[in-house]
Amino acid sequence: MSFYDEIEIEDMTYDAALGLYHYPCPCGDRFQICLADLREGEEVAVCPSCSLMIRVVFEAEDLPEMEAEMGAGGVAVAA
Repeated sequence: MSFYDEIEIEDMTYDAALGLYHYPCPCGDRFQICLADLREGEEVAVCPSCSLMIRVVFEAEDLPEMEAEMGAGGVAVAA
């Protein structure tokens, strides 16, 4: 598999509302990868508008916690 680049996850932008990381693509769109995919070990972010892919360099323990995924409007319910 050929990658356009390898990008550190710290250089990507995290969208908590959508649960995904994104990074600018040279075509004008954005590479994107879901947090859930990263947790499952996926490391390839794709651009939905072209054929380019990047490899995301990250440590699993550095990913946002489950509570952070809920965003500012999240509400925890106790049973």
